[in-house]
Amino acid sequence: MYNAVGIDVSKGKSTVAVLQPAGVIIRKPFNVNHTSSELDELAKYIGSLEGETHVVLECTGRYHEPVVKTLSEAGLFVSAVNPHLIKNFGNNSIRKVKSDPADAKKIARYTLDNWIELRQYSSMDNTRTQLKTLNSQFSFFMKQKVAAKANLIALLDNTYPGVNKLFDSPVRDDGSEKWVDYAYSFWHVDCVRKIGLKTFTERYQAFCKKHHYNFQPAKPAELFLASKDLIAVFPKEASYKLLIQQSIQQLNLASSHVEELRSKMNELASTLPEYTTVMGMYGVGKTFGPQLIAEIGDISNFSHREALTAFAGVDPGVDQSGTHNSKSNKASKCGSNRLRKTLFQIMSTLLQTAPEDDKVYQFLVKKRAEGKPYYVYMTAGANKFLRIYYGKVKECIRNLEQ
Repeated sequence: MYNAVGIDVSKGKSTVAVLQPAGVIIRKPFNVNHTSSELDELAKYIGSLEGETHVVLECTGRYHEPVVKTLSEAGLFVSAVNPHLIKNFGNNSIRKVKSDPADAKKIARYTLDNWIELRQYSSMDNTRTQLKTLNSQFSFFMKQKVAAKANLIALLDNTYPGVNKLFDSPVRDDGSEKWVDYAYSFWHVDCVRKIGLKTFTERYQAFCKKHHYNFQPAKPAELFLASKDLIAVFPKEASYKLLIQQSIQQLNLASSHVEELRSKMNELASTLPEYTTVMGMYGVGKTFGPQLIAEIGDISNFSHREALTAFAGVDPGVDQSGTHNSKSNKASKCGSNRLRKTLFQIMSTLLQTAPEDDKVYQFLVKKRAEGKPYYVYMTAGANKFLRIYYGKVKECIRNLEQ
């Protein structure tokens, strides 16, 4: 006998329904609070059911994790599925009912109909969950960094216009940048031109030594001469110095968080089997690679290439009825917006570096030459990239399993 346990998860509690084939209700939907005692009691109850039992719940942010952890550690078959699969599962009813008990029974019916295809939660999912959480925080702090940098440049345009363009040194591993460190010490143009070239040269040399930058003897004179033509809107007063230095501290903090998360994501992603294959794809580096792996997750969740492109929301819709058959349809945009952003960043990298022997780049150039709008050829390129990604990662997993 098959027992389908559907769990509708919400914050702090879940609603559980247990069905058997032909819609036989074993137990009416009941609520379980997310406490150790009640979840342990739920695990004991499910384990006591006679026959084979599958438990299915939706991946609802982080709310489902305590339930998955408790039930999987109890030795039960637990499967966490994409909410879109449950949402699109038929109700076979004219009435529209939206309640926790109804949703729990719907998940249980989905469990019965997809019994064979369900994939059990594994310890590898824990690593992927950590990676996805890190990527979420990476995105959060990256937005903070971008906002902090824009705010700082806006302030400096009133005290030292164009200071962010004076240096082309790369960003360091800790997220620090030379122009930002320079602006902290020389926050106003008068900090340069009012003290004379000799004094400025000495202070600039001390600045380079303090922050471990290479000192170029010709650079102080270049900065000093350029400062004479600049116009400062704000006077050199302590209040403006405070605002600018606080903004720099905020930017440095956000930059530090971003680089720490970038490093940790790469370290965690390297423990997954597809890491080397993904990193070998053109346009994918230590930032985009872990992000792709985090948002796509386990490739075995997708039965074919189209399932992956649909998950990312870069698949063209279908508009066909009778003799009408549209050949140009909008992308569904149904899926992870962070995944789509990463894909578009990879497409931008391909267009900037122009690798002639890369199939995705050739495809992008072809679509652009046909006069396709920017969003259309970028989406089409993302679609092709994901199809190649699917094939390569699938082959990698098969080789490891043999």
